[in-house]
Amino acid sequence: MTSHGLERLQKAKNEAEEQENGGHRYTLEALNERTGLAVDTLMKVFGGEAAVDKQTLKICFSAFNLILEPKDYYQPELQSEAQLNLVDSSHLEFEPEVPEGQVPVDSDFYIERSPIELNCYKAILQPGALIRIKAPRRMGKTSLMSRILHYGNQQGYQTVPINFQLADRELFYDLDKFLQWFCANVSLGVQMPNHLTDYWDDLFGSKISCKIYLEQYLLAKIERPLVLGLDDVDFLFQYPNLADDFFGLLRAWHEEAKNRDIWKKLRLVVVHSSEVYIPLNVNQSPFNVGLPIELPEFTAEQIQDLAKRHGFNWSNQQIEKLISLVGGQPDLVRLAFYSLWQQEVTLEQLLSGSLTVLSRIYNDRLQRQLWNLQQKQSGLTDAFAKVVMSKEPVELDLAQAFKLQSLGLVRLRGDRAIPSCELYAQYFRSYFNGGV
Repeated sequence: MTSHGLERLQKAKNEAEEQENGGHRYTLEALNERTGLAVDTLMKVFGGEAAVDKQTLKICFSAFNLILEPKDYYQPELQSEAQLNLVDSSHLEFEPEVPEGQVPVDSDFYIERSPIELNCYKAILQPGALIRIKAPRRMGKTSLMSRILHYGNQQGYQTVPINFQLADRELFYDLDKFLQWFCANVSLGVQMPNHLTDYWDDLFGSKISCKIYLEQYLLAKIERPLVLGLDDVDFLFQYPNLADDFFGLLRAWHEEAKNRDIWKKLRLVVVHSSEVYIPLNVNQSPFNVGLPIELPEFTAEQIQDLAKRHGFNWSNQQIEKLISLVGGQPDLVRLAFYSLWQQEVTLEQLLSGSLTVLSRIYNDRLQRQLWNLQQKQSGLTDAFAKVVMSKEPVELDLAQAFKLQSLGLVRLRGDRAIPSCELYAQYFRSYFNGGV
């Protein structure tokens, strides 16, 4: 969109806010309802710095009784028909990032799984909110959590991401030290001095001391809501005693918000990869309250959208073939498109399904999954071997099934498991046969 077009759209939006919304600014939710456009798309339109397609601009302008005119937008140079499957970077408005870990908040290659993002943005505005995000590894949980925190920042909230894998291992064997580490991290995140010694009381114990520190110090001094993004909380499952106490605290804080205003300031985003396979008191668990979000794999339509953002024009048959090879797992799909964009492989080579070609593209991912299996108890490796070597779904021990699912290696059909995609089935079948 040109500066002229953005100015016209902003002016029309401001007038609508004055006339129809009592002078109050439209929230993203209100704009979503008015235009029918996704929240990320609306951010790009009104940010004025990212490219969107012409139809999107028409919809947005029409929502404010405007007609899109030629001087409102410009089109970058388009690719020729022959270039659609082999992209030259000079023909792309934005260069795709290396698909590793979280998708940057400002990325043009983040795919929304509507209405999940909008539901999370609405939920985090609620006093005492708790959002639970669950999906196997590398499915986009941290990317979604980051966008929720980013949205909170836009509302003026204090936001603090915490990853428990960054804590020293000895902390997980001492609840008192662990909770002090947790409180110190929150203090650091909101840029407040660490005053643990002033609020920690051995007489009350660590859980009460932690609650006092949050209530009488952090929340008392912070004027706006505080959003904590707790990433990889299932890392705590391997320390059941600590997990039981800490998760009980999260549930207690959430319940406090129903009765006391100061706890309404606290909003929680809890992220985990697997089902909760440790015993927790149903009345003390944070995993059965709040807004549950289970991230699904990409659909064919979402994969087609990502293909177009990389400059590709794929047929439905080509999309379905890719899905059969790597499923709809976002990380594997993104790496396929990135490898094509980098011209490391051709489309024909990729869709051939050759293990030699796939191993070249996904070598790092495959080695990492093998390492994950080898780091777990030996029974998990044996369990997955049964799955990939069988032609039928395999019944597994419940904990083993959940752990394999959390790694993204299997899909569960009731109490039985199948490989999550042909890539993993081929590679590990060859490995267990001594061929890798």
